[in-house]
Amino acid sequence: MADKRDYYEVLGVSKGATPDEIKKAYRQLAKKYHPDLNPDNKEAEEKFKEANEAYEILSDADKKEKYDRFGFAGVDPSYGAGQGGYGGGFGGFGDGMEFDLGDLFGSFFGGFGGGSSRSNPRAPRRGSDIQASVHITFEEAAKGCTKKATFQRIEACDECGGSGAAKGTQPQTCPDCNGRGQVNVQQRTPFGTISTSKTCQRCGGKGTFNPTPCSRCKGNGRIRKNISKDVTIPAGIADGQAITVRGEGNHGLNNGPAGDLHVRVAVKPHPFFERDGYNVWYDMRVSYIQATLGDKLRVPTLDGDVEYDLPAGTQPGDVFKLKARGIPVPNTSRRGDQLVRIIVDVPRNLNETQKAALLHFNETLGKNPVKPEEKRGFFGGKKKR
Repeated sequence: MADKRDYYEVLGVSKGATPDEIKKAYRQLAKKYHPDLNPDNKEAEEKFKEANEAYEILSDADKKEKYDRFGFAGVDPSYGAGQGGYGGGFGGFGDGMEFDLGDLFGSFFGGFGGGSSRSNPRAPRRGSDIQASVHITFEEAAKGCTKKATFQRIEACDECGGSGAAKGTQPQTCPDCNGRGQVNVQQRTPFGTISTSKTCQRCGGKGTFNPTPCSRCKGNGRIRKNISKDVTIPAGIADGQAITVRGEGNHGLNNGPAGDLHVRVAVKPHPFFERDGYNVWYDMRVSYIQATLGDKLRVPTLDGDVEYDLPAGTQPGDVFKLKARGIPVPNTSRRGDQLVRIIVDVPRNLNETQKAALLHFNETLGKNPVKPEEKRGFFGGKKKR
């Protein structure tokens, strides 16, 4: 990864940059190097991809934290240090014993099922939910798409089938609890001998143990696996929203159901369009002559360019509407509108002939002649020389 540039350097921001500063820097670069504005320009295309990659990492709080701590190794799984962003459960246990929140709470409170799970640790238990994130473009958010989400989840070990026993062996009845999962403990007190039951330490309450544990899962029966799954992103989704994929979370215990996968969607800002609810704003720059005389414009939209007849006498800041050219409203047939704001480019650095022509034009309108020596100050008074 030595040929990669630092992501902060790519966007031209400092390490302490705010999310808004990162977003603003990305939009400027995306607009500058966008392929539509730089056709057949390989260098611009590479810079556009480089900016996209940097924004994808620095706009995600978790990935940014990993990058700040470990550099490229923190966000690239090929280095062995990245954990895929949102992994679900706890990371850092390596390839041996794996735990999730259900395991942790179950050891103290018998899982989430109440007293029945505490009395029977072999009862089915639902797997925990996990999270992942995907980055999509503005157009993909508007029209919908399919994206591949990568994440980690806990599954039954495919080496031993979840039994925890090495190949060719079988779990055996625990000799300490005789398969009950509970052992009786007697304690002498001044009031007599008290007998209580507690979870068998040798088998963990399962009633069986593996004298020859599986080498892959270390006898736990479960492993953490890297998963890549296609996720359907609906049209009209907004930045920060999440999609729930049922049954794709951590697998359950004792044939319990799997948890869910929650995929957070991050939408990259567009160099030209800006979303406002289900409407889309676009700033259209026109010349002074076009605004004065009117013109036939070609206006970019999410569906391609459309023609619009700009009326004569259009004023700076005027807004016209392109009906149903905005963002689709989920679960309906409706779409928002595209709102086009007119920006009039006032000519600069006129020569004497052009100035004289404008002064003559001003007189034809019946306006008083403009005298350079009578330029007025901020509050209307004549400037003193």
